Amino acid sequence: MPHYEARGRCLCHQVSYAIRGHLGLFQYCHCSRCRKFTGSAFAANLLVAPDDFRWLSGEEFVGRYELGDAEHFATSFCTRCGSSLPWLAKSGKVVVVPAGTLDDDPGIQPLQNVFWDSRAGWYAEPDALPKYAQLPPKAR
Repeated sequence: MPHYEARGRCLCHQVSYAIRGHLGLFQYCHCSRCRKFTGSAFAANLLVAPDDFRWLSGEEFVGRYELGDAEHFATSFCTRCGSSLPWLAKSGKVVVVPAGTLDDDPGIQPLQNVFWDSRAGWYAEPDALPKYAQLPPKAR
């Protein structure tokens, strides 16, 4: 595995972190919990060993929420701006990094979709939709 460091942060820049390497797993999770937390069709999560993760600044602004009935799932977020942030799984064996919070390329591409059968009924494959470099032109 290549040695590199990628950094990430929240929207208001109060919280920042760094990862060193990854566990070789980058996936899109379509479970209802990830959809609720992200407000999107799926979560793009990179898995990192706890020893390969560190907070750089603003750790005091990191909030955490755990569902009592969830075996692994938890969430972390910036208490100032609400951005998703990396979270330590309840097992303590992996840090789940929301890929959208990374400022740098982690050196790995998404490999799989998990909880596909739980995907949103309105989900549409992104490649099937029109693409615009910025906002689309106004309809007349």
